[in-house]
Amino acid sequence: MASAFDHRPWLSTYAPGVAPDVPVADEALTAPIERNAREFGDRVALDFMGRTTTYAALAHEVARGAAALLELGVRKGDRVAIALPNCTTHVVTFYAALRIGAVVVEHNPTYSEGELEHQLADSGATVAIAWEPTAARIAAVQDRTDVRTVVAVDLSRDLPGLKRFLLTLPIAKARETRASMRGEIPAGVVRWEHLTKGVTPLSTSAPHPEPGDLALLQYTGGTTGTPKGAMLTHANLVTNARQGQEWTQMGGTDDDGVPRRAETVYGVLPFFHAFGLTLCLSFTLRVGATLVLFPKFDVDAVLEAQKRRPGTFLPAVPPMLERLAKRAVETGADISTFQYAICGAMPLSGEVAALWEEATGGLAIEGYGMTETSPVALGNPTSPARQPGRLGLPFPSTYIRITDQEDPHREVEIGERGELLIAGPQVFPGYWQRPEESAEVLVEIDGRTWLRTGDVVVMHDDGFVELVDRIKEMIITGGFKVYPSQVEEHLRRMPGVEDVAVVGIPGGDLGEKVVAAIVLAKDAVHVDLDAVRAWSSERLARYAIPKQLEIVKELPRSQIGKVLRRVVREGILKRPSE
Repeated sequence: MASAFDHRPWLSTYAPGVAPDVPVADEALTAPIERNAREFGDRVALDFMGRTTTYAALAHEVARGAAALLELGVRKGDRVAIALPNCTTHVVTFYAALRIGAVVVEHNPTYSEGELEHQLADSGATVAIAWEPTAARIAAVQDRTDVRTVVAVDLSRDLPGLKRFLLTLPIAKARETRASMRGEIPAGVVRWEHLTKGVTPLSTSAPHPEPGDLALLQYTGGTTGTPKGAMLTHANLVTNARQGQEWTQMGGTDDDGVPRRAETVYGVLPFFHAFGLTLCLSFTLRVGATLVLFPKFDVDAVLEAQKRRPGTFLPAVPPMLERLAKRAVETGADISTFQYAICGAMPLSGEVAALWEEATGGLAIEGYGMTETSPVALGNPTSPARQPGRLGLPFPSTYIRITDQEDPHREVEIGERGELLIAGPQVFPGYWQRPEESAEVLVEIDGRTWLRTGDVVVMHDDGFVELVDRIKEMIITGGFKVYPSQVEEHLRRMPGVEDVAVVGIPGGDLGEKVVAAIVLAKDAVHVDLDAVRAWSSERLARYAIPKQLEIVKELPRSQIGKVLRRVVREGILKRPSE
């Protein structure tokens, strides 16, 4: 049956020069590392706190890392867990594992022991490479996983020599900084620098993985909130990088064969997040850009780096743009070199877009995606035609349809609201070892595999897509997804708690704030926010810990007994603020 979306009405709104399709992926994600080393080996690939690594040096370090992993017994298809902040070693280990055909499993390095144990056990990772404090937590649960070897990374070794020396000084500031970067590791944990010392680098003639090989397991709650590994192939990730390259027109040559300028991308998004991984780890190196690495987002650190190595492209979440623009105005810092800021994970308001564009003279571009789409599927054009507040247009080679929320086979008309379905070469093949849950989100319609996103949208006559509602009830705070059911399950085990509902309410620059509405047990004397946060810190990521507590007599429920989170949220919002 013909679809109203088959002719892709959005193509007429594409920015000039953007093609409707990109070539099918014909190489592995690792290929650009060696290609860049050959073509412009002296160009700076990475800048971590002022310490630079050229493309030639990066290729050499990746080859050494690949050889070291082979000596550990890692083979094609084995899972290698990485739990590191953004740093040079994160880039090296990521590509080293992929180079030998292993599958990378990215983890948030701030995760608790329980969260790490679940994901490590689920993925079957045999080697875990982690920041020292995280390595200790992994070692504590290692015997309940398949991890044979825990490898610790000393983050300070990636710093410039002078900064490393300053950390050794017997002064309070140096001790404080050193403590924030280092951690004690238990016996049996090996060090990355020891593994790679003296290793003969892997030959460039060694075969790369095939495009269809599995490259990455990225854990996500998907549409249900239960953490599961989204399987992403080399072809998925290469294609999404190519789509981003076509969309932004970065890298390569223009129509006359003249090389476009080398870009400088600021890596403020964490690489363990799908958005940061693709826009920084894969897209940036594919276009031969310089990647400036930040272990965490810090406004002053970004503005300081801007003096040293001015950025041209900033993947970010909207609160980052707002804070940077305001601080730049306050301090007189020059951020006018940024041509584009690409925003995702949460809505970009017109006010924040205007603030950024006034401060930089560049454009703030909103996009949309999911881990399951590698992750970018839609984006605003990188032209004055962009529309802040809307998700944008489907990427090249990407098809969408908007369907009845209960029946993905029944399409709605353009202008009507319905569930967004996405098809394209960046759509994942399914969840790791979860065929039933994969079948719930992947449907075959008219010869294509479609991903059911769980998001309710409307397409306007000009092809722009606007998000109007969420089928799934996840909370987005600071660009991270929080699944209420996970937080509720943990809080129900807390002494003094009879029942709980977790919702998100507007939270300023966080996007949403996590709020727990709790029914106290009959024998409970007192439960306060500090106690809830202390209990939560044992099992939950920091961003998932409730920031507000509401004590209620009962929770509203449907006729079948389901807690009505929407009603809980509305009740909290109606209460007068203190």
